Amino acid sequence: MTSFKTAVLAFLVLVAAVPAASAAELLMLEQPGCAWCARFNAEIAPAWPKTEEGRRVPLRRVDITEPWPDDLKHVARERFTPTFVLMEDGKEIGRIRGYVGDEFFWYRIGEMIALLPKEQSTQ
Repeated sequence: MTSFKTAVLAFLVLVAAVPAASAAELLMLEQPGCAWCARFNAEIAPAWPKTEEGRRVPLRRVDITEPWPDDLKHVARERFTPTFVLMEDGKEIGRIRGYVGDEFFWYRIGEMIALLPKEQSTQ
């Protein structure tokens, strides 16, 4: 085996042994025909990835009419949409049931994000 292949193999083993960084995400439980989901999609969704909150907590959409994702088996299902579930390392931090407008949403999501562990500097 060449030294390059050996170095690459050693690097891959090292990377696999390092635990993944903490990952938070915001689940949006939605369903087709949901008027309040459409309102969220018009008022918040386009800006979400451009905000500090959206960069820290990416939005993941889950259609409640589809089979439930395997990695969310421990998350309580909802029948009411939209429901927003803040997750950190696979654990539920909090949820918002419903969407009644942008001011309430930004206030509540700010409260929930404040419950997450502080981000650590990479420098």
